[in-house]
Amino acid sequence: MELKTLDGLIMDLKTNPEFAKNFEPGYEDFKIGVMLREARMNAGLTQDEIASRIKTKKSNISRIENHAEDIKLSTLKKFAAAAGKRIEVKIV
Repeated sequence: MELKTLDGLIMDLKTNPEFAKNFEPGYEDFKIGVMLREARMNAGLTQDEIASRIKTKKSNISRIENHAEDIKLSTLKKFAAAAGKRIEVKIV
């Protein structure tokens, strides 16, 4: 059995129309969570520390990082600012 890269596996799965239809929106949410987690970690902060800075619970930070869907822009801005970053929005 050949070991595939993640990109190779995704390309294979995208040949399935049902998978392809639902992939992009979910992948975008996933990438946002990963970027937020990386910003937090690069700032040397824990989820507890981010939560304290933006006056929320650690469980909310975990949810944002792991299931970044339906997050208010204001929350994204607060999270980024707490990590010493800013949010940049682009329409492409």
